Amino acid sequence: MSTQRERGEVFQALHRGEGLLVLPNPWDAGSAKMLAHLGFQALATTSAGLAFSLGRRDAEGAVSRDECLANARTIVEATPLPVAADLENGYGDSPDDCAATIRLAAEIGLVGGSIEDASGHRDTPIYPIELAAERIRAAVEAARALDFPFTLAARAENFLHGRADLDDTIRRLVAYAEAGADVLYAPGLTTREQIRAVVSAVAPKPVNVLVGSPSLHLSLAEMAELGVKRVSVGSNLARVAYGEFFLAAGELARGSLIAMGEAIPFGEINDLFG
Repeated sequence: MSTQRERGEVFQALHRGEGLLVLPNPWDAGSAKMLAHLGFQALATTSAGLAFSLGRRDAEGAVSRDECLANARTIVEATPLPVAADLENGYGDSPDDCAATIRLAAEIGLVGGSIEDASGHRDTPIYPIELAAERIRAAVEAARALDFPFTLAARAENFLHGRADLDDTIRRLVAYAEAGADVLYAPGLTTREQIRAVVSAVAPKPVNVLVGSPSLHLSLAEMAELGVKRVSVGSNLARVAYGEFFLAAGELARGSLIAMGEAIPFGEINDLFG
């Protein structure tokens, strides 16, 4: 896949073909190359993984749009795989902000991205549904104006902000589907019943489910049986990596070198990046 159009067409086709699309989330060029080496078909960035790599908190506006897109560019350029990006709330409250972010995402080689309805404002953490749908509609219009397929995912963030309201989440996802979103996504779903209800409500459009949480006790095969088309892991891989680093460094601080022996051999990782 040498052109952006080719990547966009392949990414679009992955949402329409048979089987579950497992979309892992690298946070830099090195993790992207490792995932490509393992045979994944496409990649998606993680806002939290990027924030942690910069020593910042996630979901507090601590990472700018320019920083997000610069990071996404390094991931796009690391492999020939299609890459979608976590574009947070579009880096602005207005529909025009969302549209501008989609156009900028396309300029750096991305072929997909997600826009969420979390506002980043503590007093009103979730946008009103009418404004949220307008934001998705503007993002869709910007995506459709591109000269290649750009797959847009719309995210309903209720469950990540203490609002475990499935009915409102479904209303939002239906509104975003009607606004033209290609993929619907409600991170934080944890039960078979919740997932089945979301899949049914927006059918035949594909649904993405966030996996890797200890509170979600479903296998990938069970997800597919429920009609889920795509799964992603968010910051989970980044937290696995940082978790192992923290444990090994903690042992080192206590005077032990045992954990150092668990590292991937130098030659193996060096060759992988060659």
